Amino acid sequence: MNSKIIATMLCTLALAGTAAGANAKGCLKGAAVGAVAGHYAGHHAVAGAVGGCVVGRHMANKKAADQAAAAHASAPAAQPAPAK
Repeated sequence: MNSKIIATMLCTLALAGTAAGANAKGCLKGAAVGAVAGHYAGHHAVAGAVGGCVVGRHMANKKAADQAAAAHASAPAAQPAPAK
């Protein structure tokens, strides 16, 4: 059983390695957590890894968008040009 988990994680790493680095952000951690959760929820490690990857990517994209919005909001406003 442990070999199935390890094989699933290795396959996930191989698939994520072929994708662009930005697209894999959050996928690896989510897939690992999903594989373990799926394994304990009825030997569905592969389905858990796929679901974990999707959720992990969604959360990483949301975090990046929130950080970009916070950086944009905290940026100083442009100063008007002085009148001549």
